[in-house]
Amino acid sequence: YDNLVKDMVNIAILGFGTVGSGVYEVVTKNSKVINRKAGMEINIKYVLDLREFPEHEVNKVLTHNIDDILNDDSIQVVVEVMGGVDVPYKFVKGALEKGKHVVTSNKALVAAKGPELLHIEKQKNVNFLFEASVGGGIPILRSMSRSLTADVILEVMGILNGTTNYILTEMTENDLAFDDVLKTAQELGYAEKDPTADVEGYDACRKIAILSSLAYGKTANFEEILTEGITKITKIDICYAKKCKSVIKLVGVSKNNPEGISAFVAPMLLPKNHPLSNVNGSFNAIFVKGNMVGDLMFYGRGAGSLPTASAVVSDVIAAARHKHLHVDVDWTAEKMEILSNDHMKVKALVRIAGGEAEQKKALAVFKNGEIITIDEAKDEFAVITGIETEKTLSEKIEQLSKDMEVRNRIRMEASE
Repeated sequence: YDNLVKDMVNIAILGFGTVGSGVYEVVTKNSKVINRKAGMEINIKYVLDLREFPEHEVNKVLTHNIDDILNDDSIQVVVEVMGGVDVPYKFVKGALEKGKHVVTSNKALVAAKGPELLHIEKQKNVNFLFEASVGGGIPILRSMSRSLTADVILEVMGILNGTTNYILTEMTENDLAFDDVLKTAQELGYAEKDPTADVEGYDACRKIAILSSLAYGKTANFEEILTEGITKITKIDICYAKKCKSVIKLVGVSKNNPEGISAFVAPMLLPKNHPLSNVNGSFNAIFVKGNMVGDLMFYGRGAGSLPTASAVVSDVIAAARHKHLHVDVDWTAEKMEILSNDHMKVKALVRIAGGEAEQKKALAVFKNGEIITIDEAKDEFAVITGIETEKTLSEKIEQLSKDMEVRNRIRMEASE
């Protein structure tokens, strides 16, 4: 082993929060195997944070000044695990321009600034690596950009957010209300104090944008992707799902159709035999369909200190191995045209207040629909629609809303 370590790579970690402390732990605890796989010693020279950590050994390498890192020519790899966009963007851009490799787990930064940072890395002959920005410890991005290069990617679909998956799992298995589970998730550290990015679907939206960009080679603007969260999902919705032998999951979907790319993030009713329906708790799973390889599924911890840090450190090893070589990523700044969702084919479960009279009116609008009722909600019913376009579905729901109360609409898979 000692003969293998003929060289050393100095790294700097920006941020010593959940992921940053995890990266420090992975590098120090697994140093022997990491150094062997890198073919050199990985040495943490700096950790940047505004705080002090007097009780932690990290204090020996702690700095509060980014210039200590940017101006140190011996630092070859910068690891950004701060979160947010503006400050990390400034630091990451500065590091790349100084000819340093950058590794990040920051999906907001990658979704917003990915093409620009990839352009700089190419100019400077370094690498910008972001495996941990999607799916925590799941090696999905490297698989797509390195292992599936012979395929046309037809579809990417997945459970991309551990917080919302944990909440929906608890609601389903333990008959709990959304607010109660969210509170528990916050206490367990699964959800942030401000959980908006998770529960409104924004986090999953950025991840499906990154996956789409890597799958199809152009830039998917996350702001153009239809995004719905899980805040409107109630115990009654869960009861309907059970009646339909289905479960509700927040999924991100991106499809390469003959007419263009369609993408969305929304809660969906998935049948119990669907592989994603058995992905529970804080786990993530991502399906990739290639025109040659067929269906592949990637499954694992989608978040958390050590799983995410594991993916970060695997990128650090890749950067060390390729420290004199730029490895191209198939993601250009050219904007991807994302189709209007008006033409997307969907089915839905539509909950409506009322009794028999309202059911007749609903079936007059959804002519090939099916009525279902549940004991837990005597004052309403649901229609499972036929396959419609998103536009037609919305128009029919609007029509019904004029003289009855439509309580919720949850999409279902529309297989012809």
